[in-house]
Amino acid sequence: MTRLSPRELAYCGMFGAAALLLPVLFHLLHLGHIFMPMYLPLCALPFFVGPLPAASTALIVPLLSGAVTGMPPFFPPIAVFMSLELSAMAALLSALAQRFPRANEWLLLVPVLVLGRVLYVALVYLFSLFIELPAAFMAGLSFFGGWPGVALMIAVIPPLARAKRRTATSKRINP
Repeated sequence: MTRLSPRELAYCGMFGAAALLLPVLFHLLHLGHIFMPMYLPLCALPFFVGPLPAASTALIVPLLSGAVTGMPPFFPPIAVFMSLELSAMAALLSALAQRFPRANEWLLLVPVLVLGRVLYVALVYLFSLFIELPAAFMAGLSFFGGWPGVALMIAVIPPLARAKRRTATSKRINP
């Protein structure tokens, strides 16, 4: 069993706190559903920590936020769907970033974001079938609703990951 480093715990705490606070700010402006602010720090975190801490943080934060603030709601089970989606995306992103440390961040991020959206839409579709709602319509709304947030993540996360990579490289060169 590998132990988490203090640095990984600090990153998880910092990005987890940002994932709890950003939605509150975005929802004050009625932009929360469009820009998916919780996703931003939880999809950036995997570039800083390993798969297990990234996935664990991404699994816990939406549930904690739902319990404390009511956003995302537990019924419909958006908090649960987000937890599953974000956890899967965080684990995959972190594993890819560790496996291919010199890979272009956009090449790692974009397919994982698309895969995450597909997972979320599938969960919405299946739940809609279960509670006898028009599943295709509900899944379609979920699919198209989050793309501005995906665009925001594509614009913000790779430069952040590159800045982290540059500082890590400069620390190795100049001890």
